[in-house]
Amino acid sequence: MTTGVVTMTAKPKIWVPGDWNAFFGFGTNILVNVLTLTGLLRFVLKMPDSLVFGRILPATGLMLCLSTLYYAWLAYRLARKTGRTDVAALPSGTSVPHMFVVTFVIMLPVLGKTGDPMQAWEAGLTWVFVQSFVLMAGGFLAPWIRKITPRAALLGSLAGVSITFISMSPASQMMTTPVIGFVCFALILANWFGGVRYFKGIPGGLVAIGVGTIIAWGSNALGLGYGALTSAALWKSVASFGFEYPLPAIGPVFAGFKYLGVILVTAIPFGIYDLVEAMDNVESAAAAGDSFPTTRVLTADGVISLIGCLMGNPFINAVYIGHPGWKAMGGRIGYSAATGVVVIVLSWFGIVAVMMALIPVVAILPILLYIGMLIGSQAFQETPKSHAPAIVLAMVPQIAAWGKLQIDGALGAAGTNAHAVGIDKLSQVGVLYHGLEVLGGGAILAGVVIGAITVFMIERQFAKAAAFAAVGAVLTFFGFIHGEAIGVGRSPAVAVSYLAVAVFLYGCSRFAVAASQPVQRHAHAVSATPAE
Repeated sequence: MTTGVVTMTAKPKIWVPGDWNAFFGFGTNILVNVLTLTGLLRFVLKMPDSLVFGRILPATGLMLCLSTLYYAWLAYRLARKTGRTDVAALPSGTSVPHMFVVTFVIMLPVLGKTGDPMQAWEAGLTWVFVQSFVLMAGGFLAPWIRKITPRAALLGSLAGVSITFISMSPASQMMTTPVIGFVCFALILANWFGGVRYFKGIPGGLVAIGVGTIIAWGSNALGLGYGALTSAALWKSVASFGFEYPLPAIGPVFAGFKYLGVILVTAIPFGIYDLVEAMDNVESAAAAGDSFPTTRVLTADGVISLIGCLMGNPFINAVYIGHPGWKAMGGRIGYSAATGVVVIVLSWFGIVAVMMALIPVVAILPILLYIGMLIGSQAFQETPKSHAPAIVLAMVPQIAAWGKLQIDGALGAAGTNAHAVGIDKLSQVGVLYHGLEVLGGGAILAGVVIGAITVFMIERQFAKAAAFAAVGAVLTFFGFIHGEAIGVGRSPAVAVSYLAVAVFLYGCSRFAVAASQPVQRHAHAVSATPAE
């Protein structure tokens, strides 16, 4: 008799029908990131195509393949151990925030100083080398941190990332070309949320990409040019065809150590960022029913990133947010493994250049917006209703960091910066740049700390709230949060404020618990009102 659950001795299915949807969705997510990093390398860092397509992309493809195959194997083990048929692999790939950090904070300044793209590449490799070891070391601390940190704090900080850095850019780009972006978004939502089935069960993600490509090329034929695609660019991209496999780049990795001082300033704090982000994403998967070992996940990210950089890839590997989304689509084990194999083909045979010329990116972006929507909503769905205020507060530092990034980008395009314009002048027109700078420093870690303090206050566990406030004071004092760089006494006023809050909350734990009970009951009553 079939029960829908495999036995402990049965082998889980590697591929199920739902893997098609997740494969095209996750695969296009990976494709967007690969196209983005290729654009950064070619057009921002001015790296020659021989380096991009001959060294970097083959190494990136190898790293991505190792990562996706590993997490497929980890899901297979969990499915066999638990006897469940609904286990989904963790999504993974090139870390998007780090992609921009290593480009604009590490490689671009080196390029500006030396005028040599090769030295910029070497600095990027060394940055990943250092961060890989930070990840591996942090993996052994992650389970303990995850155990003592409330889920609302972890998922709330993640929701902030999903709303700002994941959702806002795709949503904005979609609306600049709504004929493609908005239509493709509707096609995806109708399939993945509304349950609409397309011809012969073709996945919604594939339908959206196909329709977007047809609209783009059709508009070009009519002279409208929605997709900004040209036949000349497409034919030129065919010249990139050829078999290129990764070669060891140990020499370039160690050549970049001459920039170690600049690298450590960002490698250590972003290693901590990876630590917290990976914990958030593992927690997100656990909330969706799949519990993976945090130490193994972080260690794997470090090892795979190390292999990638030793072969020439200047980008870090990371577990992605979005596991519940791919699982909700029906993805299980096969979608991750299949994506890894396809990435190898795309990056080793020069097909990425053809894809850049053939598919309008705006047709792919709605998938990222969908993932952002799902992760943002999960923070509220998978935590107690009374913790909703903590989730909102945990999101705020990410919003501040995103706002600061927009201001920096706008001023940079005008050839200036906030300090040249004047912080006081900006504040006079309502642009509180310094406040955004302090609030958004170390945003993901700051969100976890603030969210945890709020959760424990809501639960009247004031001693635990005080402990997290004290941790916030230490992290702030050394620049891990509310600061632009690691150091001593980076934001002393904020550190003292955290310390004062810690003292106050500890006092509440000793003297004010009983007095807070009526307020707490009222809070629960208010939070229950919408459900009634």
